[in-house]
Amino acid sequence: MNLPELPEVETVRQGLIQGLQGKTIRDVLIRREGLRFPFPDDLPTVAGTTVLDIRRRAKYLLIDLDDGRVLLSHLGMSGRYTLFSSEEADAVAVPLLQTVNGGVPVSAFGSQTGYDGKHDHLEFVFTDGTRAVYTDPRRFGVIDLFPRIEEPVHALLERLGPEPFEQWSAKDLAARLQHRKTAIKIALLNQHIVVGVGNIYACEALHRSGLSPRREARTLVRKNGTPTKRLEQLVNEVKQVLDEAIAAGGSTLNDFASVDGTLGYFAHRFTVYGREDEPCLKDGCGGTVERITQSNRSTFLCPRCQR
Repeated sequence: MNLPELPEVETVRQGLIQGLQGKTIRDVLIRREGLRFPFPDDLPTVAGTTVLDIRRRAKYLLIDLDDGRVLLSHLGMSGRYTLFSSEEADAVAVPLLQTVNGGVPVSAFGSQTGYDGKHDHLEFVFTDGTRAVYTDPRRFGVIDLFPRIEEPVHALLERLGPEPFEQWSAKDLAARLQHRKTAIKIALLNQHIVVGVGNIYACEALHRSGLSPRREARTLVRKNGTPTKRLEQLVNEVKQVLDEAIAAGGSTLNDFASVDGTLGYFAHRFTVYGREDEPCLKDGCGGTVERITQSNRSTFLCPRCQR
């Protein structure tokens, strides 16, 4: 099972900001004690606040509220948000006899969110009648609430590396790889080195760059600490493959859905990931894609053109 990667999370962010920005939360329906961690005790106090903005840091969604707090959300392995208009919400607003969590109605959106509503753990109700339902069957997601002033020292955020779309360059990456003997694929997955690349897109970027995922990271840095041409190409390919995935709406992971319930289509364009024993798609290569295991994750590569 693959976790939603940066393009999937960015797709969700874009959908949420279109659907929620400027809206005021009227109520929060909480149907369990937590997910990977317990829900914050003060989660109900977001009622009455207005959503100012929705940002992304690595794979975390950061929802800025007008009272100076941030509602943090991580999708885990299978989390998703589904937005419902006031008309859609009214259509299913029938009296329900069954309740959970001290009287909270069982989700009425099961046919739209899946699993008969059993995993609709949070439901944000807005003053205009719209709703945002968070569904997570595996419950590896994270919800937290904290003052924005504490964001730089938040335990989940403070040690994260640079974003691949900001002022991230081959020079920055070289500085972090200069003395690392670890394989370059593993280095790309290290969230202290660069955030959000993820397993699928690391495989794709390395294939495009012609770099073996087994190659020692430090061999891509010159003795004086400057990046080699191959490292510069890798950085460019990482940015390009993530850009393409975001434009395509994220990859079609088994349990990933964007906020309108539709799936992305970038998976149909993978050149190496998931293509074990199939021909390499690079012109003139003639190699065959192999799968190896690195740090308990599947890596796909063409040993002929990736060195």
